[in-house]
Amino acid sequence: MSRRIAIVGAGAVGAYVGGYFARAGEDVTLIDPWPEHVEAMNRDGLSLSGMTEGECFTTRVKAMHLTDVQSLARTGPVDIAFVCTKSYDTDWATAMIRGYLAPDATVVSLQNCINEETIARVVGWGRVVGCIAAKIAVELTGPAQVRRSVPLGGNRHTVFRVGEVHGRITPRIELIAAMLADIDSAKTTSNLWGERWSKLCANAQANGVSAATGLGNNGMAREPVTRWLSIRLAGEAARIGRALGYELETINKFSADDWIAATDGDTAVRERIEAEMVAACEGRSETGRPSMGQDIAKGRRTEIEFINGYIAARGAEIGIAAPANVGLTAAVQAVERGEVPPGLERVAGI
Repeated sequence: MSRRIAIVGAGAVGAYVGGYFARAGEDVTLIDPWPEHVEAMNRDGLSLSGMTEGECFTTRVKAMHLTDVQSLARTGPVDIAFVCTKSYDTDWATAMIRGYLAPDATVVSLQNCINEETIARVVGWGRVVGCIAAKIAVELTGPAQVRRSVPLGGNRHTVFRVGEVHGRITPRIELIAAMLADIDSAKTTSNLWGERWSKLCANAQANGVSAATGLGNNGMAREPVTRWLSIRLAGEAARIGRALGYELETINKFSADDWIAATDGDTAVRERIEAEMVAACEGRSETGRPSMGQDIAKGRRTEIEFINGYIAARGAEIGIAAPANVGLTAAVQAVERGEVPPGLERVAGI
């Protein structure tokens, strides 16, 4: 194919998407700072695994270490760059790829959190596209090894949502959605910012809880303390998002109104949500854990200030308190600094 694609940050999501692109015959280069990962991909190929036989395969890929990015100048400009780094690396990662972009190139934020403005400061708003990957649950388990721990979304759940910052449906986001549809369900959206905040609500209720407690997805769902905390985290986030003017989408099968009502003491709604949390464990891998839980286990920096911390900060700007998000942010930061180990007691008092 004529378009040239760069994956900037070949961690779990970047490698997962890049692996499928490579198998489909796309001209894609995976760029990452982990030498062993890059060397293994180039030597052995990239191995992906999932819940079904069809998701388990190894494919040849072109991988490149950060120190070799300048060689892109010899191979032609990049048409589509997917930024898949952690949020705190967005600025430098975008600046790094900027010099190798085609004049009409698109830069796609395929990340957690809300990073489009950061990317726009580097390359300009006209190049920026946002992409949400919802309930994808992938983990880089070792060099050149990516595992997905939840079933494919298919007709039940749209995984990839691609949108323009101005809300119009354009040929470039239709192209990107079509590319992603070869991986799992994908759509274009005219509500990028509402989708972004809705995904932030979903991330807020699980990522930090896993990081603070050490529990995986199923462990958090089965524990009453973490179920109730997750509800309050999402309810606070939904309330703030609404006040900021976002048109919120469904958040983990429930409306924003449901999360807010449960947080405010509606017992019937809370019981329905908790029952769904427990039911979701069926057919889901027992080893799956959110990316922030993976970060703590691997001794890496988390995105807590870009998720729960960001929600609390935006709430403070408009006079809406978010005590659960504030408390969880502090708990994760204490674990991250090595002051205390992960455990259920980290969140019991929030």
